[in-house]
Amino acid sequence: MTPSGTHAGPHAGRGDASDADDLDVEEALALVRAPRSDRTDRADRTGRADQADRADQTGRTGHAPARPAGHEHPHDRATPWPEAREIAARAARRATRRPTLSVALSDALGLVLAAPLDALSDLPSFDTSAMDGWAVAGPGPWQIRDGGVLAGHAPPEPLTDGEAVRIATGARVPTGVTAVLRSEHGRTGPQDRLHATSEMSHGQDIRPRGQECRRGDQLLPTGTLVTPAVLGLAAAAGYDTLTVVPRPRAEVLVLGDELLTEGLPHDGLIRDALGPMLAPWLRALGSEVIAVRRLGDDAQALRRAITTSRADLIVTTGGTAAGPVDHVHPTLDRIGAELLVDGVAVRPGHPMLLARTKADQHLVGLPGNPLAAVSGLLTLAEPLLRALAAHPAPEPYRTPLREAVQGHAHDTRLVPVVLRGERAVPLHYSGPAMLRGIATADALAVVPPGGAAQDAGMELLDLPWDTAGIGVCFT
Repeated sequence: MTPSGTHAGPHAGRGDASDADDLDVEEALALVRAPRSDRTDRADRTGRADQADRADQTGRTGHAPARPAGHEHPHDRATPWPEAREIAARAARRATRRPTLSVALSDALGLVLAAPLDALSDLPSFDTSAMDGWAVAGPGPWQIRDGGVLAGHAPPEPLTDGEAVRIATGARVPTGVTAVLRSEHGRTGPQDRLHATSEMSHGQDIRPRGQECRRGDQLLPTGTLVTPAVLGLAAAAGYDTLTVVPRPRAEVLVLGDELLTEGLPHDGLIRDALGPMLAPWLRALGSEVIAVRRLGDDAQALRRAITTSRADLIVTTGGTAAGPVDHVHPTLDRIGAELLVDGVAVRPGHPMLLARTKADQHLVGLPGNPLAAVSGLLTLAEPLLRALAAHPAPEPYRTPLREAVQGHAHDTRLVPVVLRGERAVPLHYSGPAMLRGIATADALAVVPPGGAAQDAGMELLDLPWDTAGIGVCFT
């Protein structure tokens, strides 16, 4: 097959209809997988429908023309893109509940609290100085006592009215102190006398015991995402470990005899782009990747790998269509898996799938084309992993386009964009087989069927490392 998105015209790889070749192949595969009784009728009308589709894609960004009632198109059997994402999230919520974990603070970043974070003591646990300066008792001027009070030291001697003592930030305030006079607000005179140079109030710059919370107060509820600030609060509250929802375990099965793991492409063989990409991407989505296995086009090996996997999510690459070595569908049939999504109305990535293989395990089948696989990852794997990890769904947001994007006649399109100012700029090289565009993208724009005009507000899907850094995802 000639990879789609390789056209040499001036708009090649942009947010346009450059994936027309890919549509031909996927239409044919949809017909192959359709029931035999439907094929003749569909084959007859697919040519007519495709002509109308392509005419619509090449010249306009308006809505696709309606088809006559009773004329089913292969696109109609695909799950709409928003619904596919909802199904994936719902499937995870219905999976067998995984036991919670108690982990050290150092291992909790990016996880979700499975129990409330209650205060183990008052915060602060004693009256402390909020500033460097002098602890004073009563009205001034004050006689300065020798020595000083430092944080972390033994309880200081009480003060009596008219006395002052040097004190550091965070130090325990001596009994009898009425305020802390900041260093810049005090002046020392003869015979070690301290004078205030500005107005001072009772209790000034003292953090009283329990100011932030009392023992037993709930600091954070169940379901809170553990961020660096949460780790700091937990440590301040006296926690050494946190009870959390475990990180979902993912396993990647790379399919295809034509894939090389090193060197230049040769003799019909190509480099595997998905094996190196998927594991870190899944980690950035918050999962623990327990294995990346290369199986080639071996149906028995695929079945054995799926049925023996300990992962919460199995991700396969390629083999989701109906070609002679596309073993994913037949294997899922043989093991009695429940197919939840079989094709999504999205470009690229139409032949993705989601299946429940066990009560506590799911499989996401990604197309073999690299950008199509990314589409499948963000459409099905991301909401599934998010729900498994109990992460809250990110708030959707929209950004206007700097230029128009042509769309598919019936399907949603995911187009790589960069953010420039307050506009999203569609990128070149966005064909299903290309990664050059997504490699420099900030997000994917969700382009509705029919396309989008310049300045139209588009929903954006952030890339996980764009918002949180590689290796952990907070969304």
